[in-house]
Amino acid sequence: MERSSAEDGALLKWYRNRIAEPTTDDEVYGYWLFVFGVVVGLFGVLLAGSTATQTSGSFQRLAGIALGGLGLLFVLIGPIIRLPLERRATRVSYLGAAISVLAIVWLVLSFDGGRGQRTIVFGTYGIGMAVIALGAILVPMLNETDGETAVSAAESAAQRAQADADSARTEADEHRADADDLRDQVAARTDELAVLHDSAATFELYEDRGGKYRWRLRHRNSNIIADSAQGYSRRVDAQNGIESVRRNALGGALVELETTLEDSTDEAETGVVAYPPGESKATFELYEDNVGGYRWRLQHANGNIIADSGEGYTERREAEAAIERVSERVGPAQYLRADPTAFEVYQDAAEEWRWRLIHKNGKILADSGEGYASRSGARDAVDRVRSGLDDDDYEFEVYEDTAGKYRWRLDADNGETVADSGQGFSEERGARESIDRVEGHALDAAALDIGLAAFEVFEDSAGKYRWRLRHRNGNILADGGQGYSSRTKAFDGIDSVKRNAPNAETTDA
Repeated sequence: MERSSAEDGALLKWYRNRIAEPTTDDEVYGYWLFVFGVVVGLFGVLLAGSTATQTSGSFQRLAGIALGGLGLLFVLIGPIIRLPLERRATRVSYLGAAISVLAIVWLVLSFDGGRGQRTIVFGTYGIGMAVIALGAILVPMLNETDGETAVSAAESAAQRAQADADSARTEADEHRADADDLRDQVAARTDELAVLHDSAATFELYEDRGGKYRWRLRHRNSNIIADSAQGYSRRVDAQNGIESVRRNALGGALVELETTLEDSTDEAETGVVAYPPGESKATFELYEDNVGGYRWRLQHANGNIIADSGEGYTERREAEAAIERVSERVGPAQYLRADPTAFEVYQDAAEEWRWRLIHKNGKILADSGEGYASRSGARDAVDRVRSGLDDDDYEFEVYEDTAGKYRWRLDADNGETVADSGQGFSEERGARESIDRVEGHALDAAALDIGLAAFEVFEDSAGKYRWRLRHRNGNILADGGQGYSSRTKAFDGIDSVKRNAPNAETTDA
């Protein structure tokens, strides 16, 4: 049973927030039926076995036995509903449930009918429970031998798919003819538009960190509205790609494609594959520094230190645990790209979701000032800040804190503080300059989600590019330990760590 509009119900919301995102409504209903069965069954057992029941008469005992029987029935049928069984198996289980319910009703109506009649009733109840079990176990086992039927169904489905494809191909040919006519009309007016249209975008030609040439079309509001999607080995090839877009984009037809899950790609995929176990070219070295703290460093076979702990640990086991965390999280860690700023959504140490506006140099320009219960709540807060700044619905307030530092906060019309500076400034001018930076960058900043950990490249005070691996709670797990002359070389350093760290051995220095 597919998910329906009932997913806004209280039981479904509780299940989604407390347990997991359900794939079907039956998964949720089966769970709650199981919980209901446990509660009813326990109540029935307590009622039937209590001292008051034994002394007050048979009615309470009868009610306890009936509730116990219903509870056992729900405990068994609940997990069966959650299983992805075919309809025939589920129907057999429902038939068994109906037999057991009928036996319970029979018991209630004829409880004083004598031992013999109660034996028949209990036997009927047992038959119903057996039918439930057979529906869940035996029917799927019998279906396993029905291979010819499955093959026949698959062949029929393939034939229908082929017929649909032929029909779609014919319809596509008709649309293509219409598109050709439309393209000719657009081409006839291209020269006029080229003269009249003052473009609000610019093509940028650049070299990526892999040494490939790429292009992107950037709007004057700094948004990227198109890119090459591939790298070129020669600069002239990238220039030819730009010219091809200029010639063909205006008259291009619109074709809507349906993308399947298998065809989709993750924009954050790095393509860096870790070395297999035993083949890593680097080693984690665990050592004690000159102040008695334990540290680690990841040393390449060529002698270069490609990563280090960045901090000392008071105990050796803490440093060993840090190495394990880095080994597990460095491979799938994504890149945080601020261009030049971005909203970063992360989970803090208290497991609350927050946002902060970061610059590509690593500085935090603003933060949420409060935590949210879910990732979506923090992202909604980012959207509200953008909308409030764009519509002038929010107002900045500069104030002096108890330590004599100047700070700012962003207040909504209802008086709620939706953002703050996150730090104090020694002069009021510094706080106001910070407000100017936030107003200048917040509207165009992208929203980034940190998974478990992410790599961050920033420019230090000496003009060198550095990287650090940051946990979603804000803790720094590792850093490069050195500065690089270019951003490209910093990314190369990250790739080296992603290849070598996951399966590197640990030794004492």
